[in-house]
Amino acid sequence: MLQDDYILRQIREMVRAVMKMLFQVDAQELTPAVIEDENERAELEELLALTEEGKIDEAENQLYEMTCDGDRSRLKTGLLFYYSLNGKTDEFLEEHNFSREEIMTGIQDLADRYGLSGIAEAFRTEIL
Repeated sequence: MLQDDYILRQIREMVRAVMKMLFQVDAQELTPAVIEDENERAELEELLALTEEGKIDEAENQLYEMTCDGDRSRLKTGLLFYYSLNGKTDEFLEEHNFSREEIMTGIQDLADRYGLSGIAEAFRTEIL
């Protein structure tokens, strides 16, 4: 439990740091509202709705499809997706066969697709 709390905090801080460095987003809480483009915000909200329904794998697969083209704005969507997912309780994640480690792996994969693996790896090394 203590390890999960530590991972939760580290993921939250990592996403906030990357959002600030790459997108100049400096918000106390990262919500879909930080995405200015209405279509992109709606896409994130759809992913989050799937997550609420417990369809985390389906949402993650859709995110993967969205981020394959290398559009930098989709990186923001992906980071916010994992930030939101990280805010779920351990019980919710467990109930839907997901873990904090999978969130970290998802962020790492996302970073790799955008050529940012060094940033994510630095945080990952600190977490694990």
